Amino acid sequence: MNNRVVITGMGAITPLGIGTEKLWCALLEGKSGIGPITRFDTSDFPTKIAGEVKDFDPSLYMDKKEARRMDRFTQFAVAGSKMAMEDAGIDLEKLEKDRSGVVLGCGIGGMETLEDTARTLHEKGPGRVSPFFVPMMISNMAAGQVAISLGLTGPNITVVTACASGTNAIGDAFKLIARGGADLIVTGGVEASITPLALAGFCSMKALSTRNDEPAKASRPFDAERDGFVMGEGAGVLILESLEHAQKRGARIYAEVLGYGSTADAYHMTAPAPGGIGAAKAMKGAIGDAGLKPEEVNYINAHGTSTDMNDKFESLAIQSVFGEQAKKVAVSSTKSMTGHLLGAAGGLEMLATALAVKHDIVPPTINYEYPDPECDLDYVPNQARKMAVNYALSNSFGFGGHNACVLIGKYKA
Repeated sequence: MNNRVVITGMGAITPLGIGTEKLWCALLEGKSGIGPITRFDTSDFPTKIAGEVKDFDPSLYMDKKEARRMDRFTQFAVAGSKMAMEDAGIDLEKLEKDRSGVVLGCGIGGMETLEDTARTLHEKGPGRVSPFFVPMMISNMAAGQVAISLGLTGPNITVVTACASGTNAIGDAFKLIARGGADLIVTGGVEASITPLALAGFCSMKALSTRNDEPAKASRPFDAERDGFVMGEGAGVLILESLEHAQKRGARIYAEVLGYGSTADAYHMTAPAPGGIGAAKAMKGAIGDAGLKPEEVNYINAHGTSTDMNDKFESLAIQSVFGEQAKKVAVSSTKSMTGHLLGAAGGLEMLATALAVKHDIVPPTINYEYPDPECDLDYVPNQARKMAVNYALSNSFGFGGHNACVLIGKYKA
């Protein structure tokens, strides 16, 4: 069995706003969601900025008692999933729950709960550690709580591949539906790890931008003045369905999922393989899986983290896949506006990619001011671009050498 798979719903909780419409409008306007960290004191940290989700009220999406038993990342997942289901027009009373599941990506899990509980243990002893500590912290609880809140009893899976988690989750969900293992999957990525310990860890690696005086300009993928990524948080959740299932209920379709590529660098804990060879193989895999040729791809939502090696090697990977056509493909990094949502990045970026396909508008790479001779592609600098987007790739690459690419296209009846 090889079912066609389509995107029918979206939910977004982002540094640019809550809801897909707010996200999309901000992306097209080239707004930045980066600012000073407000959730804790950053006086002793070299990096003091991030893409925080603002004005999130979990009680709008769940009971207050339930919310207290969830880490922030799980709250994001449940809220984003309910938004996506509503957007898709799903009637839970009519949904066949055994044929509906959840496949979510999460890189880190309940970091805030972990840090708070470690402090409690140190200050008050083991007797004061909450019985909810473990189920609030573990990474799979986002998918678990989404299934509980929606009553979905089909496949329930968590993908943990660092910054590739969201894209791997979407790819795995696509294949699950394509082979007949489910009719509907809630998928995407979620993360909430803007915490003192996580920030300190990334600062220690010297992976983060220290452009604290200009937060809105700190994330600058492919720009010669880039000095590191900016942490973000949030959730990007999609509803994938088999085409038959979507058509039976008269669903609106954003785009069709056509191909998936997943590879390993098998090279280094954090650095990408030289020349981006693993990334290139993943892109080739997704294009081949879709039965397309590279020259048919119009747009790439790049991983584009604003770090030196990632941006350079991703550019080289694109050049190796597309050859002479490389400079004709529009490439942009929405991380320039949202920051890097780590395990949630692929989910949020697939939303942006699907909307680009739906509306024939490509979001820009903002803060692109100084060309880097080692990054010489068309990065859609600073302004959104109206253009035909028939086929698009979304790239995600993670620590540990995980590479994931999903290819989507306009839905054709």
